[in-house]
Amino acid sequence: MSVFTLALLLPALYRRQRRRTGRPVADLRSRGGRLVVMGMASLILLGVVGGAAFADNGDKDGSRTGTDVSGLVTNPQPGSAKTPEPTLTDVATRTAKNTLSINMTWLMVGGVLVLFMQAGFALVETGFTRAKNAAHTMMMNMVIFALGVVGWFVCGYALMFGAVDQHSLLGLAPLGTAWHVGHWNVLAHTGFFLGGKAYDVSVLGFFFFQLVFMDATATIPTGAMAERWSFKSFCVWGLFASMLLYPVYGNWVWGGGWLSQLGALGPKWGHGAVDFAGSGVVHAMGGVAAFWGAKILGPRIGKFDKDGNPRAIPGHHLPMAILGTFVLLVGWMGFNGGSTFAGTDLRLTVVIVNTILSSAFGCLAGMFVMWRMFGKPDPSMTANGLLAGLVAITAPCAFVAPWAAAVIGTVAGVLVVFVVLWVERKAKVDDPVGAVAVHGANGLWGLLAVGLFADGTYGGGLNGVTGNVKGLFYGDGGQLAAQVTDCIVLVVFCSIMTIVFFTILKRTIGMRSDEDAEIAGLDIPEMGALAYPDFLEAQGGVFYPLGDGGGSDLSAAALRKEVGA
Repeated sequence: MSVFTLALLLPALYRRQRRRTGRPVADLRSRGGRLVVMGMASLILLGVVGGAAFADNGDKDGSRTGTDVSGLVTNPQPGSAKTPEPTLTDVATRTAKNTLSINMTWLMVGGVLVLFMQAGFALVETGFTRAKNAAHTMMMNMVIFALGVVGWFVCGYALMFGAVDQHSLLGLAPLGTAWHVGHWNVLAHTGFFLGGKAYDVSVLGFFFFQLVFMDATATIPTGAMAERWSFKSFCVWGLFASMLLYPVYGNWVWGGGWLSQLGALGPKWGHGAVDFAGSGVVHAMGGVAAFWGAKILGPRIGKFDKDGNPRAIPGHHLPMAILGTFVLLVGWMGFNGGSTFAGTDLRLTVVIVNTILSSAFGCLAGMFVMWRMFGKPDPSMTANGLLAGLVAITAPCAFVAPWAAAVIGTVAGVLVVFVVLWVERKAKVDDPVGAVAVHGANGLWGLLAVGLFADGTYGGGLNGVTGNVKGLFYGDGGQLAAQVTDCIVLVVFCSIMTIVFFTILKRTIGMRSDEDAEIAGLDIPEMGALAYPDFLEAQGGVFYPLGDGGGSDLSAAALRKEVGA
């Protein structure tokens, strides 16, 4: 460093010496001296930089980093000049802890990616709905996160994962035993409010990762029920979904419950119900709930004409919806990849590549079907085709080969188009974003795909069954039977729970916003703020806030006439 500083100072010292001796600095005769000084300074700088570049005092390839074993020794001898040698116990202990640390870090990274999917849901749903409801739709997507956290903290986690054992991967031991009917696990019941033994680093890590999955389920109906759902009713839904609906069924599949035991007990079908990252537990549950919620809530004013034919109600911001689709795509890498629970499980590369393949084939399949049927490659349905491919591959992503992922995504892209048309034209359910088709239908397709395409290369010991997971095409029809049973139970359970819940909600506090508020837009009546206040003058009465003094006729009849309802 001193030599480097000297090289920089040499020209200045030379100039100072010339001044002190009374010689002009700009004298032509001094030019040679200046060149000599500059040359010396350059050589010194070159030598210093070159020496630093070629110095052998760093670990360029990582081969020496982490090779100091003294930190592994449990009880080093103080004052000893000799580097202590670790025992086998020391090495085994540190290796085990490092493995758990890698796995926990991967789990947290995956959880953060899934949490960011909340932004994707918000953008997709808001973009596919009208501007006059943008603040209301965004608010639902934000508040569902907070409601879900509270419900999951109070009892959701305890009911679903209180008896789960992930000791080998995450150091997570069961907090207690589950309720049983015979040998069948029915429901866990330990870890309420994260109290007692739940105050543990492994439990809290698993709590966070599973929390963001649950929030995805609770979010799905907000899109299908957007633009007419009362906010207070929505808040009750958030607590119901996170505290009861999701945890009970989730325990049966992911918490060691009876559906997961179908391979080890009873009929001994394959590995029991297998759902790697949640095509059923997360997406199909949300999709079925969205169907019944939208059905009981009723369609938006003006969605169907007097003969029951559906009318198109375009969303206000297609670029926003497409951006949200990309956000969801990125977050899905954590959704599926993080579900290995282990950064040390190299199968995660297969999981992520299968996820990407299915999304791409779903995107193109949806686009080409729309192009063929309606003459244009519809952007909104193309986005839903991509999301459908993601949903469908979520259950089988760890168990299938890449070619199967492409097939699964292709089927999903076709399926989403026809289910959207069926939901709107036959079932007469108003689903502004296509949530029932994307999450419900393709969630069920993903569960069935495990029973068909699982190739027997992964899943050894899963759900207490020896051997890897195989589907029908690889010789195990029992796995398909387990997956079909899972689908039936999911649809029946979720339908009963949501029909009862939404019916009670409708007859008590009410589910639907006021008719005038719905036509004018829910932003002012429900939120007290407009997402786009600058649109007021441009768009007319449908954006005017309710109240006197506006000079506009805000009656339901007048506004219905204005929007052509």
